[in-house]
Amino acid sequence: MKKYIVLAGNIGAGKSTLVELLADHLDFVPYYEPVAENPFLEDFYADMKRWAFHSQVFFLTSRAKGHRELIHDPRSVVQDRSLYEDAEVFARNLWEQDAMTAQEWATYGELYRTLASILPPPDLVIYIRASVPTLKRRIAKRARDFEAKIPDSYLEGLNRFYEEWIGSFTLAPVLIIPGDRLDFVEESKDLKAICGTVRRRLQDRQSMLFPFDM
Repeated sequence: MKKYIVLAGNIGAGKSTLVELLADHLDFVPYYEPVAENPFLEDFYADMKRWAFHSQVFFLTSRAKGHRELIHDPRSVVQDRSLYEDAEVFARNLWEQDAMTAQEWATYGELYRTLASILPPPDLVIYIRASVPTLKRRIAKRARDFEAKIPDSYLEGLNRFYEEWIGSFTLAPVLIIPGDRLDFVEESKDLKAICGTVRRRLQDRQSMLFPFDM
Protein backbone atom coordinates (compact mmCIF):
# COMPACT_ATOMS: atom_id res chain seq x y z
CA MET A 1 0.00 0.00 0.00
CA LYS A 2 1.27 3.46 -0.90
CA LYS A 3 2.55 5.66 1.96
CA TYR A 4 3.14 9.41 2.11
CA ILE A 5 5.73 10.84 4.54
CA VAL A 6 6.59 14.50 5.16
CA LEU A 7 9.95 15.64 6.56
CA ALA A 8 9.57 18.81 8.64
CA GLY A 9 12.15 21.03 10.30
CA ASN A 10 13.85 24.40 10.37
CA ILE A 11 16.40 25.68 7.83
CA GLY A 12 19.50 23.51 8.15
CA ALA A 13 17.85 20.77 10.23
CA GLY A 14 18.85 18.09 7.73
CA LYS A 15 15.53 17.46 6.01
CA SER A 16 16.84 17.02 2.47
CA THR A 17 19.57 14.67 3.66
CA LEU A 18 17.14 12.52 5.61
CA VAL A 19 14.69 12.52 2.70
CA GLU A 20 17.41 11.06 0.50
CA LEU A 21 18.43 8.48 3.09
CA LEU A 22 14.88 7.37 3.85
CA ALA A 23 14.04 7.14 0.16
CA ASP A 24 17.07 4.92 -0.35
CA HIS A 25 16.55 2.67 2.68
CA LEU A 26 12.75 2.41 2.56
CA ASP A 27 12.46 2.33 -1.25
CA PHE A 28 10.39 5.53 -1.36
CA VAL A 29 10.41 8.22 -4.04
CA PRO A 30 11.88 11.55 -2.82
CA TYR A 31 10.19 14.89 -3.48
CA TYR A 32 12.58 17.75 -2.72
CA GLU A 33 11.98 21.36 -1.75
CA PRO A 34 12.43 23.69 -4.76
CA VAL A 35 14.92 26.05 -3.05
CA ALA A 36 17.00 27.04 -6.07
CA GLU A 37 13.90 27.66 -8.19
CA ASN A 38 12.45 30.46 -6.06
CA PRO A 39 13.31 33.67 -7.97
CA PHE A 40 12.57 35.79 -4.87
CA LEU A 41 14.66 33.92 -2.29
CA GLU A 42 17.92 35.85 -2.44
CA ASP A 43 16.06 39.16 -2.51
CA PHE A 44 13.93 37.97 0.40
CA TYR A 45 16.94 37.31 2.64
CA ALA A 46 18.30 40.75 1.75
CA ASP A 47 14.99 42.57 2.38
CA MET A 48 12.38 40.36 4.07
CA LYS A 49 9.66 42.98 4.36
CA ARG A 50 9.79 43.86 0.66
CA TRP A 51 9.79 40.28 -0.65
CA ALA A 52 8.10 38.17 2.07
CA PHE A 53 4.70 37.91 0.42
CA HIS A 54 6.15 37.14 -3.02
CA SER A 55 8.46 34.45 -1.67
CA GLN A 56 5.83 32.77 0.50
CA VAL A 57 3.21 32.67 -2.26
CA PHE A 58 5.80 31.11 -4.57
CA PHE A 59 6.65 28.45 -1.99
CA LEU A 60 3.00 27.71 -1.21
CA THR A 61 2.13 27.40 -4.90
CA SER A 62 5.12 25.15 -5.57
CA ARG A 63 4.33 23.02 -2.53
CA ALA A 64 0.71 22.59 -3.55
CA LYS A 65 1.79 21.60 -7.06
CA GLY A 66 4.23 19.06 -5.65
CA HIS A 67 1.60 17.77 -3.23
CA ARG A 68 -0.78 17.19 -6.12
CA GLU A 69 1.88 15.41 -8.13
CA LEU A 70 2.90 13.05 -5.34
CA ILE A 71 -0.73 12.19 -4.63
CA HIS A 72 -1.00 10.84 -8.18
CA ASP A 73 2.31 9.00 -7.92
CA PRO A 74 1.43 5.31 -7.33
CA ARG A 75 4.67 4.77 -5.38
CA SER A 76 5.34 5.54 -1.73
CA VAL A 77 6.81 9.04 -1.37
CA VAL A 78 8.75 11.15 1.13
CA GLN A 79 8.46 14.93 0.82
CA ASP A 80 10.94 17.60 1.87
CA ARG A 81 8.77 20.11 3.81
CA SER A 82 5.02 20.59 3.41
CA LEU A 83 2.58 23.38 2.69
CA TYR A 84 1.47 23.19 6.33
CA GLU A 85 4.88 24.44 7.46
CA ASP A 86 4.90 27.15 4.82
CA ALA A 87 1.80 28.68 6.35
CA GLU A 88 1.88 27.72 10.03
CA VAL A 89 5.60 28.41 10.55
CA PHE A 90 7.26 30.56 7.87
CA ALA A 91 4.42 32.81 6.78
CA ARG A 92 3.14 33.17 10.35
CA ASN A 93 6.60 34.14 11.55
CA LEU A 94 6.86 36.82 8.88
CA TRP A 95 3.41 38.13 9.73
CA GLU A 96 4.23 38.42 13.42
CA GLN A 97 7.50 40.18 12.54
CA ASP A 98 5.50 42.72 10.49
CA ALA A 99 7.16 41.56 7.28
CA MET A 100 3.71 41.05 5.70
CA THR A 101 0.86 43.55 5.66
CA ALA A 102 -2.60 42.68 6.96
CA GLN A 103 -3.88 42.46 3.40
CA GLU A 104 -1.04 40.18 2.33
CA TRP A 105 -1.52 37.92 5.37
CA ALA A 106 -5.28 37.66 4.79
CA THR A 107 -4.79 36.84 1.10
CA TYR A 108 -2.11 34.28 1.85
CA GLY A 109 -4.18 32.68 4.62
CA GLU A 110 -7.22 32.27 2.41
CA LEU A 111 -5.12 30.62 -0.28
CA TYR A 112 -3.51 28.26 2.25
CA ARG A 113 -6.80 27.20 3.87
CA THR A 114 -8.32 26.50 0.47
CA LEU A 115 -5.39 24.32 -0.60
CA ALA A 116 -5.17 22.49 2.73
CA SER A 117 -8.86 21.63 2.60
CA ILE A 118 -8.65 19.89 -0.78
CA LEU A 119 -5.31 18.06 -0.47
CA PRO A 120 -5.13 14.77 1.48
CA PRO A 121 -2.79 14.75 4.53
CA PRO A 122 0.34 12.58 4.88
CA ASP A 123 0.48 9.21 6.64
CA LEU A 124 3.34 10.41 8.86
CA VAL A 125 5.12 13.68 9.65
CA ILE A 126 8.75 13.39 10.79
CA TYR A 127 9.90 16.52 12.61
CA ILE A 128 13.65 17.06 13.10
CA ARG A 129 13.99 19.14 16.27
CA ALA A 130 17.27 21.11 16.25
CA SER A 131 18.63 24.05 18.26
CA VAL A 132 19.88 27.24 16.61
CA PRO A 133 23.60 26.36 17.12
CA THR A 134 23.04 23.05 15.34
CA LEU A 135 21.15 24.79 12.54
CA LYS A 136 23.93 27.38 12.14
CA ARG A 137 26.63 24.70 11.90
CA ARG A 138 24.73 22.83 9.21
CA ILE A 139 23.89 26.01 7.30
CA ALA A 140 27.58 26.99 7.30
CA LYS A 141 28.57 23.51 6.12
CA ARG A 142 26.43 23.68 2.98
CA ALA A 143 27.82 27.15 2.19
CA ARG A 144 24.92 28.90 0.48
CA ASP A 145 25.86 32.58 0.37
CA PHE A 146 22.35 33.95 0.88
CA GLU A 147 21.75 31.69 3.89
CA ALA A 148 24.85 33.04 5.65
CA LYS A 149 22.90 36.28 6.17
CA ILE A 150 20.06 34.66 8.12
CA PRO A 151 19.98 36.18 11.64
CA ASP A 152 19.80 33.93 14.72
CA SER A 153 16.61 35.69 15.79
CA TYR A 154 14.90 34.54 12.58
CA LEU A 155 15.87 30.90 13.21
CA GLU A 156 14.78 31.20 16.85
CA GLY A 157 11.39 32.51 15.76
CA LEU A 158 10.96 29.66 13.32
CA ASN A 159 11.85 27.12 16.01
CA ARG A 160 9.21 28.59 18.30
CA PHE A 161 6.52 28.34 15.66
CA TYR A 162 7.63 24.84 14.68
CA GLU A 163 7.13 23.70 18.27
CA GLU A 164 3.69 25.31 18.43
CA TRP A 165 2.66 23.85 15.08
CA ILE A 166 3.91 20.33 15.71
CA GLY A 167 2.29 20.30 19.15
CA SER A 168 -1.13 21.07 17.68
CA PHE A 169 -0.94 19.18 14.38
CA THR A 170 -3.68 16.54 14.23
CA LEU A 171 -3.99 15.64 10.55
CA ALA A 172 -1.35 12.87 10.78
CA PRO A 173 0.84 11.03 13.32
CA VAL A 174 4.07 12.85 14.22
CA LEU A 175 7.52 11.38 14.91
CA ILE A 176 9.96 13.80 16.57
CA ILE A 177 13.69 13.20 16.00
CA PRO A 178 16.22 14.90 18.34
CA GLY A 179 18.42 16.47 15.67
CA ASP A 180 21.01 17.83 18.11
CA ARG A 181 21.89 14.35 19.30
CA LEU A 182 21.20 11.90 16.47
CA ASP A 183 23.58 12.02 13.50
CA PHE A 184 21.84 10.14 10.71
CA VAL A 185 24.60 11.08 8.24
CA GLU A 186 27.72 9.91 10.08
CA GLU A 187 26.21 7.31 12.43
CA SER A 188 24.72 4.28 10.68
CA LYS A 189 23.18 3.07 13.95
CA ASP A 190 21.22 6.31 14.26
CA LEU A 191 19.91 6.01 10.71
CA LYS A 192 19.01 2.36 11.28
CA ALA A 193 17.08 3.28 14.42
CA ILE A 194 15.22 6.04 12.59
CA CYS A 195 14.28 3.78 9.67
CA GLY A 196 13.05 1.08 12.03
CA THR A 197 10.94 3.56 13.97
CA VAL A 198 9.46 5.00 10.77
CA ARG A 199 8.42 1.52 9.61
CA ARG A 200 6.67 0.88 12.92
CA ARG A 201 4.96 4.28 12.91
CA LEU A 202 3.58 3.65 9.42
CA GLN A 203 2.14 0.38 10.64
CA ASP A 204 0.40 1.48 13.83
CA ARG A 205 0.02 5.26 13.19
CA GLN A 206 0.61 6.25 16.83
CA SER A 207 2.12 9.66 17.51
CA MET A 208 5.28 9.60 19.62
CA LEU A 209 8.70 11.05 20.29
CA PHE A 210 11.75 9.20 19.08
CA PRO A 211 12.25 6.11 21.32
CA PHE A 212 15.61 7.35 22.63
CA ASP A 213 13.76 10.24 24.29
CA MET A 214 11.16 8.09 26.01
